[in-house]
Amino acid sequence: MIELDPTLNRIPKKLQHIHIMGICGTGMAALAGMLQQSGFTVTGSDSHVYPPMSDFLENIGISVCSGYGPKNLVSHPDLVIVGNVITKKNPESAALFKSRIPYLSFPQALSHFYITPLTSLVVAGTHGKTTICSLLATALFRAGLDPTFMIGGIVNEFNANFRLGKGSYFVAEGDEYDTAFFDKESKFLHYQPQIAIITSIEFDHADIFPDLDAIKRSFRKFVQLLPGDGLLVANLDDDNVAEIASEAPCPVEGYGLNITYPWSLDEIQYGKGKSSFTVYHHGEKWSRMSVRLPGKHNCLNSLAVCAVMNHIGVVATDIDRGLSSFGGVKRRQEILATVNGITVIDDFAHHPTAVRETVNALKKAYTDQRLVIIFEPRTNSSRRAIFQQEYVSSFDSSDITVIREPVPLADFDPDDLFSSTKLAMDLRNERNLKAISFETTEEILNYLASLLQKDDVVAILSNGGFDNIHSRLIDQIKKITH
Repeated sequence: MIELDPTLNRIPKKLQHIHIMGICGTGMAALAGMLQQSGFTVTGSDSHVYPPMSDFLENIGISVCSGYGPKNLVSHPDLVIVGNVITKKNPESAALFKSRIPYLSFPQALSHFYITPLTSLVVAGTHGKTTICSLLATALFRAGLDPTFMIGGIVNEFNANFRLGKGSYFVAEGDEYDTAFFDKESKFLHYQPQIAIITSIEFDHADIFPDLDAIKRSFRKFVQLLPGDGLLVANLDDDNVAEIASEAPCPVEGYGLNITYPWSLDEIQYGKGKSSFTVYHHGEKWSRMSVRLPGKHNCLNSLAVCAVMNHIGVVATDIDRGLSSFGGVKRRQEILATVNGITVIDDFAHHPTAVRETVNALKKAYTDQRLVIIFEPRTNSSRRAIFQQEYVSSFDSSDITVIREPVPLADFDPDDLFSSTKLAMDLRNERNLKAISFETTEEILNYLASLLQKDDVVAILSNGGFDNIHSRLIDQIKKITH
């Protein structure tokens, strides 16, 4: 088990005031809300104090300092939680280390305050973490198990990305990204997994992992944390996951498309915004399930949830009730609006595999409609040339693909950076697809103004705000279609 920072031993028993550095991050703001609900006085600081997180924090009564500096610590909080965005050179962290104020990273704090007394259900993998966590939390809640959770997206069932339940389970999104500048190990190594799901293992996060082997080493460490009486639910369709799962110190229940796995599925049927499928357990028909999400990958996500919930004693009918009532996650194939016959969808996909699965799922859900994909490469990995060629096979199910040129990464040779112009050209020449790239979001909106027509489905794929293109496009459609 990863050792907590030695300062944990100096946290006063009558802890009251907790200060959070980098509080406006999605996870940090959620932790702030959890701590406040637990009765602590919470303050914070950030350099990006603006909506929606600034509004969220203000609405729940948490005071936030705009900008970092020693002045934010003059009240001498009992504990400081240091976010992943904070660097060693940050003036506030420099002042913190000169003081004797105890500090923890975000994963350490989450583990210390909330995970330790509960049974930890950790969902890890390159893809699908947020969706599976949200499905699992919703299904547990519907089954009367009242879970606590923190998830990387807003779960529509609860209109929040965190919840303090009264049950015995904690659902954690196991991110392999590093913990803090003073702890470069992966976040999920702090989450004390007792039951874990691994969905996939691919190369990602090129800013902190040099190669796939480095990522696999981190997953190996994660799997070794599982107790002998724990459980690993592993997607055996992924060779990397199968390799890591073979080293698990606990029972493994594999899942995937192969009928020889302990958990498999078949007979998938797709509809607009939903899917249904038959679950097989050890080769025998187990149950028919449905989920209000499109795509084979979301059926597999649901299958992983079935395996976990069956293990903890929930019957198939109760699992199906939870899955079929699932209201979705914001920014995961979320229908934002249908305006005058044009449907606008928001999705978080950015890795080539996630983009491909999302585009395929949407085309199967909207078979008879023209699918327009708007893609913004925004992550540190996607803005580098690492995935330049992989993206070429990600848009085959799109009728029209529109790609924004990314903001260039600093200190990189231009030849090492991703080119949307080249991707659009390769999509046209190698895949015979209609594709075009633009330098700016404004140019994309101008292009869409003359392109879109009734019954089109427009899916915007980005892990960021994308210059508020979502609401701007909806407003534009309202104007041009009247």
